[in-house]
Amino acid sequence: MQAFLKGSSSQSVKAQKPSSSSSSGGEKKQRAVPWVEKYRPKCVDEVAFQEEVVAVLKKSLEGADLPNLLFYGPPGTGKTSTILAAARELFGPVLYRQRVLELNASDERGIQVIREKVKNFAQLTVAGSRTDGKPCPPFKIIILDEADSMTNPAQAALRRTMEKESRTTRFCLICNYISRIIEPLTSRCSKFRFKPLANNIQKERLLQICEKENLQYSKEGIDALVRVSEGDLRKAITYLQSAARLNTEREITEQIIIEIAGVVPDKVIEDVLQICYRGHFEKLEIAVKDLIDQGYAGTNILNQLHDVIIDAKLNDKQKSVITEKMAEVDKCLSDGADEYLQLLSLCSVVMQQAIQNT
Repeated sequence: MQAFLKGSSSQSVKAQKPSSSSSSGGEKKQRAVPWVEKYRPKCVDEVAFQEEVVAVLKKSLEGADLPNLLFYGPPGTGKTSTILAAARELFGPVLYRQRVLELNASDERGIQVIREKVKNFAQLTVAGSRTDGKPCPPFKIIILDEADSMTNPAQAALRRTMEKESRTTRFCLICNYISRIIEPLTSRCSKFRFKPLANNIQKERLLQICEKENLQYSKEGIDALVRVSEGDLRKAITYLQSAARLNTEREITEQIIIEIAGVVPDKVIEDVLQICYRGHFEKLEIAVKDLIDQGYAGTNILNQLHDVIIDAKLNDKQKSVITEKMAEVDKCLSDGADEYLQLLSLCSVVMQQAIQNT
C-alpha cells in the first residue's frame, strides 16, 4: 500500500513539474513591456521619416565604418532608436553588449565620469568576431544621450578623449538643442537633424500597433492622438497604451485621448476668451481659478491659448502685444512662478487689447 502511495505521489509530482514550467513559460509570454520599447525599430530600415540619416548610415554600415555622430532634433523623433539599431546591425546581438556603452541623463555625467568611465571604456581594446560570419568593425560605440545637459567642463574633457581614442572608439552624441553643445565637439562630428514626424507617418505607425494589439479605435481617436503628440511618436505610443489599458473593452475615441493627454477642451478655452472680450474682470478671475482647480497644466493652457489667439479676429499689433506677454509668462512658468497669477496676468492683457478693438 505504501509503495502504491509512494508511486502515485511521485507520479503526481512529475505531472506537476511540466505544468509549472508551462505556467512560467506563459508568464514569460505575458510579461508586460512598454509599447515604446516593444515597437522600437530593430534595424535602420525600420526608422520612420528620417530618409537622409538612414541613407548615410546604411552606406556606413555597408563599409563597416562610422564617423563620430551628432543627432539633434525634437524628442520622440527616433534619435536614440536609430543609433541603437545601427549598433545592433554592426555588432550583432552577442557583441552588442560588449561594444556599446550608453549613458543617459539618469547617469551622472560630470567631468569625473568623462575622465573615468568613458575614458576607461574608450581605452579598452576590441576583440572577437561575429558568430554569423559577417564582418565586425574594429571599434566600440559610446552613446551619450541628452548630451546638451552635460556640463561645459565635461564636454571639454570629452574633446581630447574623442581625438585620442579615434582608432578604437566612435562617439554618438544625442541632444535636443545643438546650441548647447560646444563648438569643438560639433566640429568633430557628422551632424544629422531629426525632423518632427509627419502626421501621415505617425498615423501609419499607430494603426500598425492597433492591428498588432487587436485594439478597437475610431478614426477621430487616432487623429486626436496625432494632434496632441505634435510630431512626438514616443508620446503618441505612450498615450495609445494608456488608453488601451484604461479602456480594455471600449473603443478608443477622441474624448478618451483628450482626457489622457490632459488637453484643455476647446469649449473651456473659448469661454475664457469670451469673458476677456466682454471685459468682465471679476468673472475672469473665477474662470482662471476654475481652470487651475480642475488640474490643467499652465503650459498646456498657454499653448492652446496661443493657437486660438493667432486665429482670433484681432489686428497684428494686438496679437504681437499678446504673444510677447505669452513669452514672458512661459519664461516665468518655467522658472516656477504661480500658475494662477501668470495666467490671470496674460488674460488681463488679452482683455485690455480686446477692449481697444471695440
